[in-house]
Amino acid sequence: MKPYSESCEQNRQPIINILKVEFATCQHVLEIGSGTGQHAVYFAPDLPHLNWHTSDRSENHDAIKLWLEEARLENITGPHELDVDQNHWPLHDQIKLDAVFSANSTHIMGWSSVVNMFSGIGKLLQTNGVFCLYSPFNYNGQFTSTSNANFDVWLKQRDPQSGVRDFEAVNELAEQNNMQLKQDYEMPANNRMLVWIKK
Repeated sequence: MKPYSESCEQNRQPIINILKVEFATCQHVLEIGSGTGQHAVYFAPDLPHLNWHTSDRSENHDAIKLWLEEARLENITGPHELDVDQNHWPLHDQIKLDAVFSANSTHIMGWSSVVNMFSGIGKLLQTNGVFCLYSPFNYNGQFTSTSNANFDVWLKQRDPQSGVRDFEAVNELAEQNNMQLKQDYEMPANNRMLVWIKK
């Protein structure tokens, strides 16, 4: 039976509304942390000009394959093996990626992995490429809601290395990897969509 993510169902429409704008002229997008595969299956039909490359660690591939095999969409590939901590990322020598998307990833990994993720994106993304990151974020070291503060407690109980990240810290990582903030979208349920352009 296919795995199911309730959060994917809840946030998919607000996300695709932004991706239609930010990925309007892109051709190849790498999704980092495809999870169940639901986002890819939902987004790809609304972005027919875009080749959507799913990726995740190997333990999540079976779940993604179930969604992709049922959908049978021609503009989705993968899942590709990708751990952000690995030295060589997939597709690096195959496709010129002009877009990267990731949702709900940075708060479930350790900070060193977040650093590695931004470094990998900086190396992989073409000049003028777009990176869209969906997640809750803190601003000026403060939670934006009680629900986000409670979520952070839950995350740290699960893994002390995880947690809601500071906007200023992730934006600094982007700048260190030649990406400039284009837009910071307010999203439902106290989330954000950050959009960077590769310089």
